[in-house]
Amino acid sequence: MSATSAFFHDEKCLWHCTPGGFALIAHVGGWVQPPASMGLAESPESKRRVVSLIQVSGLAEHLDIRSAPMATEADLLRVHPSSYLEKFKAMSDAGGGELGPYAPFGQGSYEIAKQSAGLAMAAVDTVMAGRYRNAYALSRPPGHHCLADQPMGFCLLANIPIAIEAARAKYGLKRVAVLDWDVHHGNGTQSIFYERDDVLTISLHQEACFPPGYSGSEDRGAGKGLGFNINVPLVPGGGHDAYMYAMERIVEPALRRFAPELIVVASGFDANMVDPLARMLLHSESFRELTHRTMALADELCDGRVVVVHEGGYAESAVPFCAHATVETLCGVRTAVEDPYLELGLAMQVNARQVAFQRSLLDELALSMGY
Repeated sequence: MSATSAFFHDEKCLWHCTPGGFALIAHVGGWVQPPASMGLAESPESKRRVVSLIQVSGLAEHLDIRSAPMATEADLLRVHPSSYLEKFKAMSDAGGGELGPYAPFGQGSYEIAKQSAGLAMAAVDTVMAGRYRNAYALSRPPGHHCLADQPMGFCLLANIPIAIEAARAKYGLKRVAVLDWDVHHGNGTQSIFYERDDVLTISLHQEACFPPGYSGSEDRGAGKGLGFNINVPLVPGGGHDAYMYAMERIVEPALRRFAPELIVVASGFDANMVDPLARMLLHSESFRELTHRTMALADELCDGRVVVVHEGGYAESAVPFCAHATVETLCGVRTAVEDPYLELGLAMQVNARQVAFQRSLLDELALSMGY
């Protein structure tokens, strides 16, 4: 059976760990996966289970599953200053630490972060080269909170900006759109492209969740980038309707106006209804529909070119079903997998009054942007 989409994954990305925890296998010469530290939501297990579900469901038969080279220093330097990279590598070599808020890392995480960025780069490259119309990168550590000179929120390198800049250098891309539906604001991606008009950044996120207290509806870029940054803060508990209405009312008109040559999705699955770090009540069919809508826009605007890069998602038993629905949609197939959380997710959707309130807020925001 021929593959219809590419899926980039590397076992080393699951070996990223953070200091702390009880470790019986600490001294193994780098040949055994180190234990994840105790007490942090970000762990390899949700991602490992994504890969496992793809394999046991038969979805892997429709995918070209491969690894990719690490991003090079030259690739990183298009986005990150050498001063940050030098500090990060030195601390990683020395056993790990923390260079920014909520972003601890262990020994070897510098190279693993380069591997994670390399997966995103390869996914973009395979789509731009025309080998597949779309691709998925199971990147870890994630990247959308990472600033040019500081890590943040589990993110150590800016995976998507690194991939975009590599593609711009190789293919001469003039317009790229980043659609971020991770439940937390994509502040790192925003900061890197905030004064540019060649990259449209759109973030759908839970209002005031992370970074703490941030909503961002008035932050729309600066200088040449004014109007090319869009934040759509959503009321906690908004659920499926809030995201779909935001797509219809703001995201789709913005993408049509911008007419990108490539759409890159920062796909966190932490908006699912049982995630411990948010309260947005999505379910696997929500992510299937978000992916379908994005692909339809890509078909209309940029020859179907879509790259999905994995970001957050901390409910280890729910994330695999959300990611599986996303990858199924990219492949254009349905397997026999049934999401055991779906019935609960459908039952938890908000009432008519809450829907009307959220829609009124989105209407107001859309009108302020001219949509």
